[in-house]
Amino acid sequence: MNSLAAVDTAASPAAQTRGSAASPAGRSKLATTLRALRHRNFQLFFAGQLISLVGTWMQSVAEAWLVYRLTGSSLMLGLVAFASQIPVFLVSPLGGTVVDRYNRHRVVIMTQTTAMLLAFVLATLTLGHWIRVWEVVVLASLLGVVNAFDIPARQAFLVEMVGKEDMMNAIALNSSMFNSARVVGPAVAGILVASIGEGWCFFANAVSFIAVIIGLLMIRVAPHESAGRGSMVEHIAEGFAFVRRTKPVRSLLLLVGIISLVGMPYLVLMPIFADKILHVGAKGLGLLMCATGFGAVIGALSLAARTGVGGLARIAGISATGFGAFLIIFGASKLFWFSLIALVPVGFWMMLQMGCSNTLIQAMVPDRLRGRVMSLYSMMFMGMAPLGSLLGGVAANWIGAPWTLAIGGIIGIAGAGWFYLQLPSLNAEANRLIAAQGMFLGEAAE
Repeated sequence: MNSLAAVDTAASPAAQTRGSAASPAGRSKLATTLRALRHRNFQLFFAGQLISLVGTWMQSVAEAWLVYRLTGSSLMLGLVAFASQIPVFLVSPLGGTVVDRYNRHRVVIMTQTTAMLLAFVLATLTLGHWIRVWEVVVLASLLGVVNAFDIPARQAFLVEMVGKEDMMNAIALNSSMFNSARVVGPAVAGILVASIGEGWCFFANAVSFIAVIIGLLMIRVAPHESAGRGSMVEHIAEGFAFVRRTKPVRSLLLLVGIISLVGMPYLVLMPIFADKILHVGAKGLGLLMCATGFGAVIGALSLAARTGVGGLARIAGISATGFGAFLIIFGASKLFWFSLIALVPVGFWMMLQMGCSNTLIQAMVPDRLRGRVMSLYSMMFMGMAPLGSLLGGVAANWIGAPWTLAIGGIIGIAGAGWFYLQLPSLNAEANRLIAAQGMFLGEAAE
């Protein structure tokens, strides 16, 4: 059995003691699942983000519907998604370096404030009936630049709020919060878009940022230790070098990149399924997104209930396979109720695959490199998605949305097969890295 799939002997005795203390026998399953919330800083972060992310998902759905209403083009849907996410691919290495060199707390406050201002601009243009597609593209691109700094900053900041012993749980709860908002936000957006228009969804998102900014200002953390001297270029190169020579991290990032490239376009093409294939309109679009989010919440909570990193790589491979299979099933469906059911496991497997990969990478990376390595995770997770969105939009325009998803699902399953072949060769190095970071391997694979 390989260490990423199931090992609990390589971690140091001190790390195992910490893991055991984090989950005493008398603690209830619910308390174990929510253990990161015992930290005041994470409570403030969690509460603010939960409100703000509902607005973020409202804006995401409303923006897609606005573009589709203005153009009726699957290609334009792909272009806007490309514009919103390609900056993450291009700018994330710089963002990760900034995160490691400067105060992560302040970086997150600045990125969230900037995102709020961009949402206010989009709301004003839309409510004033001045909005054009090119303006949506520009604002989406600017938000993508903000996300290139925000995503690695928030990921690295989690460890500062809860410590390494609760890091895995904090990542899972953060994902469950993100996807719980995906359940509520699209449903509300579908109702608002159909009744009063997209502009009010954008305005609600802008207002929702106030909650997270207040929460962030109330957080108190120890001063951040800088990554050290050296130029920005040298620091960026150091992050790439670590990933290049660290096979377990490199393999996980490649799997994330494959799934994001071929799988994420299903979100971009959702308005086409809602309108042309399932004939359910904006309200139906909200429910489809809601079903995906519901499955993702279940996946995140199942990950939060775990007390160690053992078994996560095997689960990541299984999840990539399940995601590809149900993506094919959803793409083939012509019935709305069946499509809703199929999207629940799509969200579930996607969440598990990304969550397991995120947790394992953070368990293996040194603190001083955390921002830079997580920026490369952002490149693979969010940065490959725009390329997939653009290709997906072109493919859907050429061969149709159902066939586009079917091809993506097949490639995703093939990527999972490649990852499984890598697992035996990752054993020793994964053991060493996880033990060096003092992480608890815990649960062995069944």
